[in-house]
Amino acid sequence: MVAPSYWIDPKSGNNYMVTVQCANRFLNNMSMEDFENIPLRGIHPAGYSPMQEAHAAGDQSREFWKGDHTSGYTPLSSVADLQLIDTPTEVDHYQIRRVIDIYVATKTEALQKVGGQINKLVADTKTDKNTVLTVRGAVVSMNRSFLEFGLGLIVSVLMVYLILMAQFSSFIDPFIILMAIPPGLAGVVMILLVTGSSLNIMSLMGVIMMTGIVVSNSILIVEFAGTLHKEGMTLVDSVVQSCKIRLRPILMTSLATLLGMIPMALGLEAGSEQYAPLARAVIGGLAVSVVVTVFLVPAVYLIVHGRREKGSAIAEEA
Repeated sequence: MVAPSYWIDPKSGNNYMVTVQCANRFLNNMSMEDFENIPLRGIHPAGYSPMQEAHAAGDQSREFWKGDHTSGYTPLSSVADLQLIDTPTEVDHYQIRRVIDIYVATKTEALQKVGGQINKLVADTKTDKNTVLTVRGAVVSMNRSFLEFGLGLIVSVLMVYLILMAQFSSFIDPFIILMAIPPGLAGVVMILLVTGSSLNIMSLMGVIMMTGIVVSNSILIVEFAGTLHKEGMTLVDSVVQSCKIRLRPILMTSLATLLGMIPMALGLEAGSEQYAPLARAVIGGLAVSVVVTVFLVPAVYLIVHGRREKGSAIAEEA
């Protein structure tokens, strides 16, 4: 192993790649003296060696080292300072720079927690100006995926709001519908803490799935309450009737999803623990959101539209 693997001529500034090649039968029984007498051979710019050049010129008098130390060669000791030192048995390079790799493998610990501890350790470690500490591997990809999923969740909620705004022709009703998302997020956090699961890529995918389901349940209440109110029912009666009539389909769809996710959430089969956080996130978020949505969304609907009706009545009287 040669480090660095290049040599720059101080006179001409030309750089030359340096390699070491020797037969294994010599390496196994090589002494320091034998190492110092290793001959140097240069490669001609045309692509052939000095031996080939000598044969091409008809010069057969030049001798080269072929395992025995003969005359006519330049030993390694004439151009290099050789010393015995303690060094790693393996030397790695990354983009020509020498690196020392420290591998960390987790067993049952969460990768995010271990990655945070490593980042703190790296930040507290003082190094000289020629040493750079860099964290690479799965934890970097995980953090990048977290960022992308976070942005994706924000974009998905925004797109849902814009689509609902176009469908309801209102800025207020889509906001009321999206009130079902915060309870779902709280349910996701609670079930992950209870089951000892971590917030990973699979659980984030479960959050996105849960968001779509709870929004659809909230749409059933808000849309039907608006329809009943337009038909002449009072605001309170329309909300109450909407919750009573739409409760059955909400429970049917939610329970079907919850029951279907239970086998995946248990993670009993080999390899199923990889997808267990996804199912747990859906179960926790959906269970809490269904219970809270039936009370929270109608309450917000009554408050918002009640104020609008009072404002319209005051404006008419004026």
